[in-house]
Amino acid sequence: MTTAHHSQSTRHAVTKNQDWQDRKERAIARGQGNIFPIYVERAENSELWDVEGNRYIDFASGIAVCNTGHIHPRVKTAMIEQIERFSHSCVMVTPYASAVELAEKLGELVPGDRPKKTTFVTTGAEAVENAVKIARAHTGRRGVVAFHGGFHGRTLLAMGLTGKVDPYKNLFGPFPADVFHVPFPAEYHGVSVDDSIAALEMLFKVDIPTSDVAAIIVEPVQGEGGFYPAPPEFLQRLRTICDEHGIVLVADEIQSGFARTGRFFCTEYAGIEPDLVTIAKGVAGGFPLAAVVGVAEVMDAP
Repeated sequence: MTTAHHSQSTRHAVTKNQDWQDRKERAIARGQGNIFPIYVERAENSELWDVEGNRYIDFASGIAVCNTGHIHPRVKTAMIEQIERFSHSCVMVTPYASAVELAEKLGELVPGDRPKKTTFVTTGAEAVENAVKIARAHTGRRGVVAFHGGFHGRTLLAMGLTGKVDPYKNLFGPFPADVFHVPFPAEYHGVSVDDSIAALEMLFKVDIPTSDVAAIIVEPVQGEGGFYPAPPEFLQRLRTICDEHGIVLVADEIQSGFARTGRFFCTEYAGIEPDLVTIAKGVAGGFPLAAVVGVAEVMDAP
């Protein structure tokens, strides 16, 4: 029996979620845990079925990834058409038309009237790290300001930007330097917009001058931090501060983008134009894709 046939027959022989969970714990590192011991056999639209035949409504959606539902017919058709042509060539070696078309479309969708450009990566954390690199190259500055409770990914710089210790940062330091945090406005925690802006202004006085701040990165809705929407006034005041001091405003729309809040991008509610927008998750309907989209003159700095 070939290895492929053996693997397939073994998979079909295991029909219990707990059996798969036991095998998973022996084969996959503890750090890659799972919330539910439910092993998916198939999924369609907003539902999924496990290996025992149980049916569920999927409120997780791959953590805000499958905005169009599982196996949307148009996504499925596009995937099949693509895989029949080629799987990978590296857009930086031998590019292809669909990447150009998608970049053009994203430039139209991201808020603001200034010309936009895009760079593609694979994950949200990569998008965040590249946004910081772009901002530093554009400004020639080092500092990046993020917010308490924010989540920006699990790579080292992205964890440094993340504004909570557990479960993401504990045991993994030291983190990159020149990252600063201030409170995020959340009524539930008694932090107003004025409080947050005052803390930011104090940071500029005691820790790093505005002349050395490359970027401020903010989630229009904090996801992992507790699902706190940024008040429109707060985003507007950040935009004003960035304009006054030549700081790049980065909107992390990885979780809030692609109509997750009703509009295509959450920053639209505040009526502002970020300099850079990080996107991932919902952009590809369940397939790994991420990007930084931003003002052309900023994007072309590196």
